Amino acid sequence: MESIFHEKQEGSLCAQHCLNNLLQGEYFTPVDLSSIAHQLDEEERMRMAEGGMGSEEYRTFLQQPSGNMDDSGFFSIQVISNALSVWGLELTLFNSREYQRLMINPINEKAFICNYKEHWFTIRKLGQQWFNLNSLLTGPELISDTYLALFLAQLQQEGYSIFVIRGNLPECEAEQILGIMKVQQQERPKLIGEDKAQSSSGMGRSSGQGSVLETGPGMEEGVVEEDEEELRKALALSRQDMEVEDEEADLRRAIQLSMQGKAVLGPVMSDNSMPKGGLIAKTTSSDQAPGSTAVGTPQSEKLSAEELRRRRQAYFDRQSQQLAKPTSPQQPTESTGSGKIATEEDAQAKRSQ
Repeated sequence: MESIFHEKQEGSLCAQHCLNNLLQGEYFTPVDLSSIAHQLDEEERMRMAEGGMGSEEYRTFLQQPSGNMDDSGFFSIQVISNALSVWGLELTLFNSREYQRLMINPINEKAFICNYKEHWFTIRKLGQQWFNLNSLLTGPELISDTYLALFLAQLQQEGYSIFVIRGNLPECEAEQILGIMKVQQQERPKLIGEDKAQSSSGMGRSSGQGSVLETGPGMEEGVVEEDEEELRKALALSRQDMEVEDEEADLRRAIQLSMQGKAVLGPVMSDNSMPKGGLIAKTTSSDQAPGSTAVGTPQSEKLSAEELRRRRQAYFDRQSQQLAKPTSPQQPTESTGSGKIATEEDAQAKRSQ
């Protein structure tokens, strides 16, 4: 690949690069092509003067700028055709009826020149392989025979004008080397602007300036905008991560407080529930006879028949003694309370039987 001559883009001199890449050498300069363009302008002026130098058409032609070149470095197809004629080469329009009738396979040709929106570039066969020698690329691009026809069809669909080079091209070193060996390309060349953008962004990241973005002399403005966009995305993702972490921390704190609340609430409920039985036993113990069962006594305590009869006898004895005493204002209340306790004892005794 090093033996292939490849001029890279400088300004708008794509016509010069196209010709030199085709001929594989520095054969033409901007001055050479400018002289050819001036010569063509003079020939056109002389043809217009034949109709009369005082005619309106002639005066209009003189006022118009040259159609063969401009100050930016653009040159017309007439300039390129005249420059190739010096080497005995001709241009034929690829999609013309005359050429299509020949039904020639593109891989059997030698070279093509393509033009679109004032940009020229060359596709040439060196040895047994085809190469895209576009000056906008960082280097020659290897094209397979199968891909060549597809590539030309794609260029036509994009609006390119394609010209076939007819004639014998001058000998070159790349032709001799690639005639006896084939090359392989591991990585396709990139566009010059894309390569500069990647190198500039890489230098900016390796400089260690963090989020500080400065536009240097060799840095494109579009690259800075892309870096700023990437920085904004990174900051947005960082904020989202922080929000998620904060939510998770709040959730953990809420669960912890909830567990603490349950731990405090459990003893309170148990403490409130337990004294109820004790309170009932305490209030009723004053009215119960010794050995009697309290209302809060667990049901697991069962009485024998003898004990039950003994307690009933003690109860009737107490009732007889109370009836024998003189009545007092408090007796109804006491008898009522004793009656309630007796009734509860009888109900419990019946359940145990």
